[in-house]
Amino acid sequence: MQDQIKIRDAVRADADTLIEFNMCMAKETEDKALDPKILTAGVNAVFENPAHGFYLVAEIDGDVAGALMVTTEWSDWRNGQFWWIQSVYVAPAFRRKSVFRALYEKVRERAGKSEQVCGCRLYVERENSTAQATYSQLGMTDAGYRVFEEMFS
Repeated sequence: MQDQIKIRDAVRADADTLIEFNMCMAKETEDKALDPKILTAGVNAVFENPAHGFYLVAEIDGDVAGALMVTTEWSDWRNGQFWWIQSVYVAPAFRRKSVFRALYEKVRERAGKSEQVCGCRLYVERENSTAQATYSQLGMTDAGYRVFEEMFS
């Protein structure tokens, strides 16, 4: 199946799909309803300012099967960038068909071509054991950190 998956950079025409995927992912993983207006502006901001990151999409037979976003974080400890994998979503009809594997392999391939990138990271809900198992099978390990935040209006 993986040889049927085409990975490409997302384009602005993919924005509606990316917005839908983000809405579904937030509902499925955190039972959160995202504000469509804010999410739409956020997705479009990535296309308007490449410094925010980039999206990759996976296609099977012309259908967008999954997507993810990559953002960067500078590490002074390593004098390099971590690529953060975010907004991961695979449409239900395409799950268990190596879609995330193909997306992740493309991220790793691209990251490996850059002397600036020192590693890839992502965060996952503590209760999402399915995703954690997938990430482990791909060679990722638990970094041992917990994420704290303070949100501003």
